Amino acid sequence: MNSSRIFLILLARYRIILFTLIVTILTTLVISLLLPKSYKSTATLLLSHKGADPVTGAILPGPLISGYMPTQLDVIKSTRTALMVVDQLKLDQNESAKQIYENSNSDLPLRDWLSALLLKNLDVETTRDSSVIGISYKGTDPLFAATIANAFANAYQEINIRLTVEPSQKAAAYFTEQLNALRDKLEAAKGKLSQYQHEKGILDVDARLDIETRRLNDLSSQLVIAQAEIMGASDTNNSKSERDRAAVMRDTIVNSLKLNLAQAESRFSELSQKVGRNHPSYDSAKSEVEQLRTELQKSIKEATNTAVNRVSEIRSALEEQREKVSALNQARDELNLLARDVEGAQQAYNSAMLRLNQTSLEGQSNLSGVSMLDFAKVPDKPDSPKIFLNLVLSLILGTLLGLGFGLLVEMIDRRIRCAEDLIDSLQVPVLGVIKQGISNQKSEKRLPLVWPRLLGKQ
Repeated sequence: MNSSRIFLILLARYRIILFTLIVTILTTLVISLLLPKSYKSTATLLLSHKGADPVTGAILPGPLISGYMPTQLDVIKSTRTALMVVDQLKLDQNESAKQIYENSNSDLPLRDWLSALLLKNLDVETTRDSSVIGISYKGTDPLFAATIANAFANAYQEINIRLTVEPSQKAAAYFTEQLNALRDKLEAAKGKLSQYQHEKGILDVDARLDIETRRLNDLSSQLVIAQAEIMGASDTNNSKSERDRAAVMRDTIVNSLKLNLAQAESRFSELSQKVGRNHPSYDSAKSEVEQLRTELQKSIKEATNTAVNRVSEIRSALEEQREKVSALNQARDELNLLARDVEGAQQAYNSAMLRLNQTSLEGQSNLSGVSMLDFAKVPDKPDSPKIFLNLVLSLILGTLLGLGFGLLVEMIDRRIRCAEDLIDSLQVPVLGVIKQGISNQKSEKRLPLVWPRLLGKQ
């Protein structure tokens, strides 16, 4: 079926099409006039993010999160927000609401039933790449619609603050408990450190250790010197090395006897050259030299014994001092360990105190990132039904229904509309078509022929 045949069918069935169109428009108009009027009021909110949080100083990454705005829309449409609206407006105390609730025979509690009823007519809208949220409410009463829209806006601001404050309050309670435990731990560590210092009698372990170490070094030096004196005193061969001479010369008596012996030997040598062996002066000088040598040997032996005893005493004192220094080193290590425990406990306590102060400030904050941009106003015109829009839609729908009904009637009551219908129905050739309004002159000249397809069926 080509377009010309469809056009002929629609032209023949124009009454049905026109009737269907008129009925559709009139029905739409009547229904639109009979429908109850619904009013829509919208409150506009702005989600402001100024960068750093005024309490914590942390950078707020909210706008950077792709799901931030959908999350805020879900918060507005949550049951908790609706219950807050019910509580703010005290809708559960309204007698009319109670009567409607009783007639509804709902199994839900009154507050939950009211919150579900409010959410049913609530509409939250936002645009892409925008921080502005529109909260709209539809109702038969314009004042009630504006009131509910503003109540949802206020409830969202309040719940936004609560969602920020409640985690901080819980964290503050947690840090308070931890702070008490850390305080006890710090006091115990300080008590152990004080008790250890009291038991060991240590006020400044480093200063005392330095003093004892210097004493140990002094004793080591004294031991070396004493050992050198022993070596010098026992040097019977009169070693002339620098070390032996320095060691021996530390004993005054030995040095004095050596000097006297040297002088006596010098006098004896001079006298032996002047006088003979039988001279009395020779025997006297020789006796003096031998006596000085005997005294020198005796003094050297006594000095050696004294030096040995001194070395033994110094060695004992040195061992005792070493044990004392070793004990001080061990005490210092234990003291440093206890001091590190105190320092670690102090750092943990300070960190917990800092976090407690911060979370306490957050828990007491009433700052909100939601600002009221426009309050919902009482609408002066109903939002629905939209008569003009409904009529335009009914015009389109009526036209489509009319065309459909016209084609349906044509299919039920098929008629001949053109030569092609005659050929398809009777299966006979068509020699010509007589049209209305054609002059006699044109008819005498030629007989109008149909399309070549019609002549081909002869």
